[in-house]
Amino acid sequence: MQQRSTLSRFLGGSPVAVVVKLALISLLVGGVMAAMGWQPIDIVYAIIDFVRGIWNLGFGAVQAFGEYLLLGAVVVVPLFILMRLVSWRSR
Repeated sequence: MQQRSTLSRFLGGSPVAVVVKLALISLLVGGVMAAMGWQPIDIVYAIIDFVRGIWNLGFGAVQAFGEYLLLGAVVVVPLFILMRLVSWRSR
């Protein structure tokens, strides 16, 4: 059995085959993006808008998360303890 080079192991195949695969996938993705009218900078703007939206939620999102956590814990924790007690008694 032939030892694969470090580069081939890193790339997951021969460098030429990987370059050909990447070129074909890039062509396909580029065609879809052109058909949709998207530009690469649109992806950057979408990421920035996403992060800005999360930032603008601020501490209200953290408060809502905490409320949901406590609301669920009021039901889940007693049920968990009850289930553990029932399984402990049946041993």
